[in-house]
Amino acid sequence: MVASPIDKPRILLMGLQRSGKSSIQRVVFGKMPPSDTLYLESTTKIQKEDVTRSFIDFQIWDFPGQVNYFDDQAYDPREIFDTVGSLIFVIDSQDDYTDALNRLQYTIIKAYEVNPSITFEILIHKVDGLSEDYQDDVRIDIIKKMQEYLIDMEQEQNIQLFYHLTSIYDYSIYEAFSKIIQKLIRELPALENLLNILRTNSGIEKAYLFDTLTKIYIATDSTPVEMDSYELCSDMIDVVLDIECIYGSQSGCGPVAHKSSEDEIINNLKIRNNSNDTESDQTMADVDASSIIKLNNGDVLYMREINSTHLYHQE
Repeated sequence: MVASPIDKPRILLMGLQRSGKSSIQRVVFGKMPPSDTLYLESTTKIQKEDVTRSFIDFQIWDFPGQVNYFDDQAYDPREIFDTVGSLIFVIDSQDDYTDALNRLQYTIIKAYEVNPSITFEILIHKVDGLSEDYQDDVRIDIIKKMQEYLIDMEQEQNIQLFYHLTSIYDYSIYEAFSKIIQKLIRELPALENLLNILRTNSGIEKAYLFDTLTKIYIATDSTPVEMDSYELCSDMIDVVLDIECIYGSQSGCGPVAHKSSEDEIINNLKIRNNSNDTESDQTMADVDASSIIKLNNGDVLYMREINSTHLYHQE
């Protein structure tokens, strides 16, 4: 059952101009290559996008950085913020972020007055151009200044901020959005429990539930997430989908049905694809894709396509 736009959880993407908001949305949800975002123009009005998959269903709003949406005469803040699940504020870490922090401080106080249940997520963005030491310095400085501000406003016990170091040129932006979106999924505890059962009974080292179109992991088991394993799984999704488009159904989006040698894929990977037995009247598009990749170090990656209807039935 798909929620109406009014009922859908809403994610707000905010920040100053040129902070990278629109680039983030286009890369994560629009599959735009990061290099192409250099040619994006600044956002001049709210850009709304519905994101509906098997396990996720929400709206993301990209806000122009120069507009004050708490101006009661021009906008209705309650209409904008009342049904918001997460407010994501993007800070350009390579620029002087004094003005960005001032806008962030003003925004979170005003938004909290309208909707105390909002989750505030701070993306310290464009860190790819910074050294690791400087990234840590920037993060610590921003956290310290925001904590001091909340203490001055006597809101340190009420408002909780979550911080993420991100870049569109690596997997950090996908990991950040994975953690953000998981907070909007009501079924998350059940999904995590199912993945724990899968890991325990199959002997696998780590289990993820991915949205393959965005490479966001919707849930994972209770073991700690390591970026190496997440990046390997993300790379596998890219390889499998690329081969699927070439050798899959005529539409280019059917399940993988081609077995290629190691040299034909990438970086000495071996791919073996398995598909379920189907009844004679079942088309290729009805078959769930599955794939196994064996790495040269002996590690094995297994991907199996599922739909939310496989996990639970909703009337």
